[in-house]
Amino acid sequence: MPARQPTRITVPAALAAVTTTDHTTEVPGPKAGLAAEDVTAVWQAVQALYRTGVYPSVAFCLRRRGQIILNRTLGHASGNGPLDAADTPKRLLAPDTPICLFSASKAVVATLVHLLADQGEIVLDSRVSRYLPAFAQAGKAATTIADVLAHRGGFPTLPAADLVAPEALLNDWPRVVDLICAAPPTQNGRSAYHALTAGFVLGEVIQRVTGETLSAFMTQQLRRPLGMRHFTYGLPKAQRAHAAQNYVAGAPVRFPFSAIVERALHLPFADVVRVSNSAAFQQAVIPAGNLYTTAEELSRFYQMLLDGGVYGGRRILTAAAVTRLVRPVGSVSLDRTLMIPMRYSEGLMLGARPFGLFGPNTAQAYGHLGFMNILGWADPQREIAAALLTTGKAVMGSHLVALSSLLSTLAKRCT
Repeated sequence: MPARQPTRITVPAALAAVTTTDHTTEVPGPKAGLAAEDVTAVWQAVQALYRTGVYPSVAFCLRRRGQIILNRTLGHASGNGPLDAADTPKRLLAPDTPICLFSASKAVVATLVHLLADQGEIVLDSRVSRYLPAFAQAGKAATTIADVLAHRGGFPTLPAADLVAPEALLNDWPRVVDLICAAPPTQNGRSAYHALTAGFVLGEVIQRVTGETLSAFMTQQLRRPLGMRHFTYGLPKAQRAHAAQNYVAGAPVRFPFSAIVERALHLPFADVVRVSNSAAFQQAVIPAGNLYTTAEELSRFYQMLLDGGVYGGRRILTAAAVTRLVRPVGSVSLDRTLMIPMRYSEGLMLGARPFGLFGPNTAQAYGHLGFMNILGWADPQREIAAALLTTGKAVMGSHLVALSSLLSTLAKRCT
């Protein structure tokens, strides 16, 4: 019988050696309306998550009432994966190290669509084919931009026959769009998470309406106004060696979870992680899947939404546009891709009661999940904008208990 492969990292008894704090940004909890012991409790919950050994690195940023009270990282950007040898060179994760958001990128492309609607360039209730005529093929003529934003577009995956070499499609945007346009819908009007497909359609609409690349438009409308250093689709070549690596970790991913992941992402679980560390992935622009940023920058993005579309005294979105972006579309229902109950807005994942994606009693919260256990969100009830970025990719295991505990601690302490 072959030896069982390691599934967890080496976690030091004392975490100080693998902790990095951005002291230039953090303020004491009382300045943001939290007692010092509340801040300590939240950070201890983050440390407990790291101690599960599933995540080679964890980045966490918490804003309360617009003030950063935690902006810290734990672990290594590379060199301490479950299968790495003890003598593998290790590189600490720093608060300014870019990490791939995977599906948490969807919140950004959705915001750009709402921004164009804000400017009168897109009508959200118009058919996609108004902006992308070829999309009307194969029974999709009635599908609207709003449908696509809310994961009700009917095309959650690409046809299996077209996925002979999915890695080859990463840098062939026109081919991906052509495949989507030619494919018939498979989930008419029902909630079914569009892991990759919707991002390409929305990105193509943005490019046709603006006459610019998605990256250029995002830089003009969000990245520069928000003062981001990173926040890019893919990575500039000079930054690729600085980015955090992703690792398979935790218990082996078995059926039915393996089938759900492969159906949504078109690759087996381990292959998704492998591809994410490749040059092809890092140089691609994948609207729904490869925005690179830091926990602080993602928290900053959600603070802008929490403040009604304003950041640093500059209006990015109108308050009306933010209201529509976070407005629920229907009630909680079974998602036909993820096979779990979900609640969406036109572009975001929403919280719930008694327990939701962002913790207990978070019906007002909105944000997005990324592969796996990456979260960015805002909670108006608690006046927080938060981001949790992780580089260990695991599905089931004890880390879920620690993650639930962290979210519960945030909900309890930030009241």
